[in-house]
Amino acid sequence: MNPQDTLQRTLADIAARDGQWRTFTAVLDAQAARRELQRALAGGGSLQGLPVGVKDIFDTAALPTAYGSALYAGHQPPQDAAIVQAIRRAGGVMVGKTSTTEFAFLNPTQTLNPNAPGHTPGGSSAGSAAAVAAGLLPLAVGTQTGGSVIRPASYCGVVGLKPTYGALPTPGLKPFAWSLDTVGLFTRSVDEMARWSSAISGRPWQSTTRATPVFGIAWDYPWEPLSPSARLALETARRQLQAGGATVRDVQLPAWMADVFRAHDAVQGWEATRALADEFTQHADQLSPILRNYLAEAARVSDVAYAAGQAIAVTARAQLRELFDGIDVLLTPSAPDEAPAGFGSTGASTWNRAWTLLHVPCLNVPGATGLNGLPMGVQVIAPLHEEALCLSAGRVLEQALAAKPS
Repeated sequence: MNPQDTLQRTLADIAARDGQWRTFTAVLDAQAARRELQRALAGGGSLQGLPVGVKDIFDTAALPTAYGSALYAGHQPPQDAAIVQAIRRAGGVMVGKTSTTEFAFLNPTQTLNPNAPGHTPGGSSAGSAAAVAAGLLPLAVGTQTGGSVIRPASYCGVVGLKPTYGALPTPGLKPFAWSLDTVGLFTRSVDEMARWSSAISGRPWQSTTRATPVFGIAWDYPWEPLSPSARLALETARRQLQAGGATVRDVQLPAWMADVFRAHDAVQGWEATRALADEFTQHADQLSPILRNYLAEAARVSDVAYAAGQAIAVTARAQLRELFDGIDVLLTPSAPDEAPAGFGSTGASTWNRAWTLLHVPCLNVPGATGLNGLPMGVQVIAPLHEEALCLSAGRVLEQALAAKPS
């Protein structure tokens, strides 16, 4: 199918089916989409007109950007965020804005989970994960400050990549915590992720020349014990990897991981109160109670606590070799459990915060399930700037999980 037909079919599919899932906040009309396609194809990028959804936390000149907040309803930025420009240079077409929680925090969106009916799709990149899960888009953009790429990818049963902090550009992103906010992507397969993330980033993340990596699995964590579903997912991953001939080793996390986990709260809170200072001080009545209360509490984080949190992060990043001693990548749960029932919560980022603060690349690989048969992702974590390794290991894991007995 040529790019023109693909674009037309995508727009028609969104119009016909997105009312069921409510993943989009705005979509280009046919005429504007054709103009965007012409611009994208003129550059000759390898995405060749691929339709892409972009989280409504990024500025877009062609569509309104509300950042998930009624405070910015109808807001029309004058230019595109850098990631939208990068997609266009790579030959992709931004066809619509996907839903985000309010300022990418915790207030749930109206988006539903296509692969776990009656359960949250997660947050804050709910629309991006669910749009890919529903088959409305092959590729979507999200962000992660705590766990907002990996967690919804786990809940919705799709591939989610949070690359090394700063690997994908953030200008034009409404910040929540600027030393944590990381641009990420959602696809249906690891091969697609490797190919398309390489095109957008301009880096050789698609490399497949590596030997089969050595996998490590930690069974004890300083933040909380494994839930039965999380343990089942890791046991499934270990069994299937070993059946495929991969080496899997049990590992212990360094003691300093507990400090990293705690430091995330101080860093995020201190930065969030400053990133959203005007919204909180001038328009608090237009914020959701959950965000308003969080910002009020986070204002108590002292400069000293923030500096200490950042110092812990810097020290830990310098010690990452210890984390990967004897292994190439680490496997952990992508989320605490299967997607929680109902829509009052987007779930917890417990299993993602430390890795976000460490800035390391993380990949959700779907294919496992929890005790109730709902998607339960396995998170692949690699050293800093080792996206190619992370994706190569993710491909091995994806194939292993696909081979599991029915």
